[in-house]
Amino acid sequence: MLYLAWGIIMGELRKVQQTPTGTFFVCVPRAWAQQNGLKKGNLVNLDVTSDGKLVVDSKYDAEQQPRIASLSVGPYLGREIIGRYLLGYDVIRIEAKDRIAYDVRHIVKSTVSSLIGLEIVEETSSAIVLQCLLEPSGFLPEKILRRNYAIVAGMTRDVANSFISGDLQLAKSVVARDDESNRLYFLLVRILRTIIQNPRLSEKLGITPIECLDYRLAASLIEGIGDACVQVAAKAMALNGVKLSGELQKLVVDLQAICCEAHEQALKSFVTKDITLAENVRNLRGKIDATYSSIERVAKDSSLDLVPHLLAAVSFLRQIYERSVDLADLVV
Repeated sequence: MLYLAWGIIMGELRKVQQTPTGTFFVCVPRAWAQQNGLKKGNLVNLDVTSDGKLVVDSKYDAEQQPRIASLSVGPYLGREIIGRYLLGYDVIRIEAKDRIAYDVRHIVKSTVSSLIGLEIVEETSSAIVLQCLLEPSGFLPEKILRRNYAIVAGMTRDVANSFISGDLQLAKSVVARDDESNRLYFLLVRILRTIIQNPRLSEKLGITPIECLDYRLAASLIEGIGDACVQVAAKAMALNGVKLSGELQKLVVDLQAICCEAHEQALKSFVTKDITLAENVRNLRGKIDATYSSIERVAKDSSLDLVPHLLAAVSFLRQIYERSVDLADLVV
């Protein structure tokens, strides 16, 4: 596939020429034609993108071949599977010289369960074949991002409540929901990378490669908010049911409410490109600083067993706000 835009072809400059009858034409590089098996008389497909580029596709009528990756059993097999999934591989073959051990199979199955659309389609004593059954064109990046945000927003609300009330079950549910958030994050990264490599898919979904970069950053920031919630939940569980004083409860609830307002406006500003909303997120910093200082002041009168966990928890809540600011900054 080749881009033609303003006479630029894969880094080469070519003059636009005109026949006596008025037809404009540009010669394609010989190396590219040979690489793609083109000969005189072959047909190519021309598509005009929304930003004025001309895409020349030499294989428009060819069946799309699956991308296949082969992995050997090693200490980082789980991470390697995730890496190939994120890079858009359709089939991942895992092979061993001898028999694949039970613990390795457990790692593979655990990793597969964390990746949406990836399934084990073949399994023998020495090989496991994974296949991604997703059709990228059926997944809008904005829809995936909103879905992940909805999960993370619920985690933010519940984790503060679990911390101030000592509700261990609620804290555990926050940790469990982070797994689903991670699954959506991995899916979105895969879809975005696929879009960048496929101009037609970019046109179909109405998202440019530059926008894909912004979505990638936004997805990472939202996933980071989920991670901060997990850290607060861990502190709630470490307190093992110990409750905060009434004044501290109110202050933590206030801090959580500001954080929720911040990331809600940040996401809305990112999706709508509303600079005013983005600035509103930054303007919340004064409230965040004041509430944080009040918590530190009141915490001095609490037990020594409580203070470290409390200050750590509110620091993680503050990280949620900072990530919200970063998300809003993508608008600018």
